[in-house]
Amino acid sequence: MKEREMMHRIGLDQWIAASRVACGALAMLVASVAFAAKPDPRGDESVLPELGTRFAVGSETSEIPDFQKHISPLMGRLGCNGRSCHGSFQGRGGFMLSLFGYDFEADHKAMLEADSGRIDTTDVDESLVLAKPIDEDMHEGGKRFDKDGWEYRVLRTWIAAGANYDAKQRKKLERLEVGPVEILFDQDKQTTSLRAVAHWEDGTREEVTGLCRFHTNDDAIATIDESGNVTCTGVGDTHVVVSYDNAVVPVAVIRPVSQLTGDDYPQRETRTEVDRLIAVKLQKLGIVPSEICSDAEFLRRASLDISGTLPTAADAAAFIADQSSDKRQRKVEELLSSPGYAAWWTTRFCDWTGNSDAQLNNVSPIRQAPTQHWYEWIHRRVEENMPYDEMVEGIVVAQSREEGESYREYCEAMGAACRNGEMDGFADRPGLTYFWARRNFRQTEDRAIGFAYSFLGIRIQCAQCHKHPFDQWSKQDFDEFKNLFQTVGLSQKPRDKEDLEQYEAMMTKMDSDLKGNQLRRELQKEFNKGAVIPFPEVVERPIRGNAKMVRKPGQKARRVVEPPTAKLLGGDYVQLDEMAREKLMQWLRDPSNPYFAKAIVNRVWANYFGSGIVDPVDDLNLANPPSNAPLMDYLADGFIESGYDMKWLHRTIVDSDAYQRSWQTNETNALDVRNFSHFVPRRLPAETLYDAILVATASDKQAAQLCSSRDGRAVGIASSSPRNNGRGSSYALQVFGRSIRESNCDCDRSEDPNLLQTVYLQNDEDVTNRLYDRNGWLAEQMKSLGQPMLVSDAALAKAKQQGNEARQRQIQMMKKRRQELVQTLVKVEKNSSISEEQLKIKTTRINQQIAQVSKRIKALQTGEVQDLLAGKAAELDSKQLTNLVQQAYLRTVARYPEPEELSSSLAYIEAGDSVASGVGDLLWALLNTKEFVLNH
Repeated sequence: MKEREMMHRIGLDQWIAASRVACGALAMLVASVAFAAKPDPRGDESVLPELGTRFAVGSETSEIPDFQKHISPLMGRLGCNGRSCHGSFQGRGGFMLSLFGYDFEADHKAMLEADSGRIDTTDVDESLVLAKPIDEDMHEGGKRFDKDGWEYRVLRTWIAAGANYDAKQRKKLERLEVGPVEILFDQDKQTTSLRAVAHWEDGTREEVTGLCRFHTNDDAIATIDESGNVTCTGVGDTHVVVSYDNAVVPVAVIRPVSQLTGDDYPQRETRTEVDRLIAVKLQKLGIVPSEICSDAEFLRRASLDISGTLPTAADAAAFIADQSSDKRQRKVEELLSSPGYAAWWTTRFCDWTGNSDAQLNNVSPIRQAPTQHWYEWIHRRVEENMPYDEMVEGIVVAQSREEGESYREYCEAMGAACRNGEMDGFADRPGLTYFWARRNFRQTEDRAIGFAYSFLGIRIQCAQCHKHPFDQWSKQDFDEFKNLFQTVGLSQKPRDKEDLEQYEAMMTKMDSDLKGNQLRRELQKEFNKGAVIPFPEVVERPIRGNAKMVRKPGQKARRVVEPPTAKLLGGDYVQLDEMAREKLMQWLRDPSNPYFAKAIVNRVWANYFGSGIVDPVDDLNLANPPSNAPLMDYLADGFIESGYDMKWLHRTIVDSDAYQRSWQTNETNALDVRNFSHFVPRRLPAETLYDAILVATASDKQAAQLCSSRDGRAVGIASSSPRNNGRGSSYALQVFGRSIRESNCDCDRSEDPNLLQTVYLQNDEDVTNRLYDRNGWLAEQMKSLGQPMLVSDAALAKAKQQGNEARQRQIQMMKKRRQELVQTLVKVEKNSSISEEQLKIKTTRINQQIAQVSKRIKALQTGEVQDLLAGKAAELDSKQLTNLVQQAYLRTVARYPEPEELSSSLAYIEAGDSVASGVGDLLWALLNTKEFVLNH
């Protein structure tokens, strides 16, 4: 009860702010665990000692440093190629290096630029790369090393030997071995040193600790200096990251948050493998997990997370009363088979794949069709539980025309799928071609970035310009990967002669001068008359190879065309032929692919826990390792073994104790937000919150219908335009951060709190109207109990009570709204691009709205607010009032009220002017609690 009171009393914004402070404190308290050190490389004679040892003052060596192995990483270690120095896009002092020094050829040329004086092989000591870093006054970046230091000797030896670098002889780093692989601290200021050994393709092994770059993911838990010394600064867990050449290696650092470790850790049963793997990490950290949540909390939590809305009051009461031991498992299966599951997860897939009407504008002559087609195509596959890899295949290798389909037949099929009531017909087609047709997906760079977001869960855009700072990807990797997407494009008309003739036959009635929107409007008119009109199609584009002259001994030179190629990320080269996208798909579903399965596993996990095993969820990179790598591997491997069965993944996660834990914490896990020791309350997603308001305020029959269908719900809205008309669902969804789908990034959805969210729940006309709707729950209950009910809008009654001044303001607002509706009606009637049927529907709806507003204005002007029921209110007994209060709680927070809540609610209703106003205020208050707004 104490915790519930806390959730009720603290304001939403303050509660979230307080939670963030706690989360920040936890992030500042993350540290280290189990010391699993490998043999010290310095004791291994087959490993070359550090460069600093080999080139130390007094040592004798004939070794010539290598530019790739030694000089470039040394420049990185000294900060020369960092963002604030010569690695910036503008360079510094006329000298520009590649960021972090991974474009060896360009950097070598820059250092040896003629007349720059940076490298002088004839007068070595006058080279500026030697003279400036040892002189604090001369060098803007300050003194970087001493003249008698090993860094100076390394650079000088390389310059004296000719400052050479052969770009054709680039070395391949097979792996970077860092030890220890995991560090356990038990007190502040403890320090341990990392050792890094480079394993090269030619068999050479060399300690490179002094040439590595180091950083920590959380300096409140552990810091690391330029020599690789790790120091404990707080409790918790984090990683320190080691970078060298193209290798990035994270090292786990743990410091327990309590003394409950090892044999002192309390024994807990782990029902599932998910729980066992989480328990292993928690035991290292000394974190004791929370207890299992109540049945009411589980029902509400699972209903919102799986099916995107609240359970009905009847369902909540039945579930709480059910004494069966397997009722949670049965409820999960019921939710996974519900229409809400298919609708909510279709919405999520539309987010991840980029279904946006703003980006699909003009990709079809029927403007409203693409976003709905996209939604229906995914919905069909989610509803049928198509294996994830097969659904993705339908996107990756999508072709507009089916095998053997002529251009006219294709246009006829697309036209049929654009008719009113037939939009789901597009789901019959095997491919989701719209994915490749978007306006923000025309350039190969955009496609590479968007594809990586959607199906790999990685952010590769940094590598467009420079080596990715926290991953292995170089600019060359990006350029070779983006080439994969050259072969696909959107064509407005066919190229084949026979198809072109069919296209031209469809266009005979069109003025040849019509372009763009004018042409689209005319095509829409013809379509409304029943004509077959041309549709754009996604096609494969031939890519020309590189031609070169080849001469064999004794023969004339001949021209040879090399087939164009692209490279899979971290994979093989593939030829850019008509099978390029098929090869891309083969790589995705290869079990050894390190991203494909993990990306969707991580996203689904984040849906249930509020954060991913890797977080952010679309940022899988080497420097951002999983908080629990064995857990990630188990789920990804199991997902693949299940045949990419999405319901297996949902079921495995939701059935775990980790998901079913209480949000109430103990001393050891109060600050934990990354190890899943308790449920972290989080604000409901925009669509889920809006649908929850609908269910909470609807009549019992309407609520049951909403929960058994996607019709009328926010999760059934196909697109997610940032534009809104300032009213209704579009405004609410924008305020609560629905994904705008400008890119494929998960950051397009916002969960940040803002004042407008509070204002909407407390004062918006949309919420008030739903509370006091003639057909809503409150009106239904008052009618059945013989109680008077205010007409439609409580705001009207409040305006009457507050006097003429408030009433006049309300009247002016209503008149302004009526004028807006009239203007909208005029525009709709002038719109020649919509069918007669659509015109009739829209004008009827707008006229109804005008009539409703006029009625409200009249009621305000006359000061009349009529009762729904005439006569004196019937007397209600305590049992009837108690039932009303219980029903209000069940339909909002899916539980019965506590005794104190029940008594205070009854007292408020009995002291009010009417039962309707008292119960209405109670329902309004519940909608504005943290318990309603948050999933807990």
